Amino acid sequence: MRAIEVLLSEKPFIHEETVLKNTQLGAFTEVGISNFIENSVLDDYSYTGQFCFIQNTTIGKFSNIAAMVRIGPTDHPYERPSLHHFTYRSKMYGFSDQDDMPFFEQRESQITTIGHDTWIGHGAIIQPGVTIGDGAIVGSGAIVTKDVPPYAIVVGVPATIIKYRFPEETIAALQRIQWWNWSYDMIKERLEDFRLDIGQFVEKYDGGMESDATSA
Repeated sequence: MRAIEVLLSEKPFIHEETVLKNTQLGAFTEVGISNFIENSVLDDYSYTGQFCFIQNTTIGKFSNIAAMVRIGPTDHPYERPSLHHFTYRSKMYGFSDQDDMPFFEQRESQITTIGHDTWIGHGAIIQPGVTIGDGAIVGSGAIVTKDVPPYAIVVGVPATIIKYRFPEETIAALQRIQWWNWSYDMIKERLEDFRLDIGQFVEKYDGGMESDATSA
């Protein structure tokens, strides 16, 4: 069955050869082929492309994650005499009956946060502990080592801001509107408004009677 058919259901669609560990999937989510996702949350309507590797990450709603993206890659302990994982995965080699659990706990505490309505381009790498703001775009192949502001576009190695999607006042309005919290029925009813010029959309929904409907 094709994904487009399955997504008519709220049940997450998980492609073959994918491994999920301690991971929560929201409604209308899709996980691409051969993904590995661990200790993470993929909120409503978000999806991943093929061959993504995601650890210790909270992903907002309507996030668009392209193929071969790496989010929250774990570090080796470079301050130790050896970088090799025998120092913390000691049971694997028979060196100890106990692995270095504090090391794993420290890794898992470095949460990466991907905001709502974001676009993570093909092959991008987002380092542990980084926050990608709502509406931001990470260009293909970028390596993100620092937080990205809402609605910024970053590219390169290391990733740097090249522009913002909208003027500052428009960004502020979109963050007040928070359309990503609208209900399924509300988004369906207002679908044509998402095809409007951004100025028209903001004018219609920022303030007035719609301002209290963001979480309906």
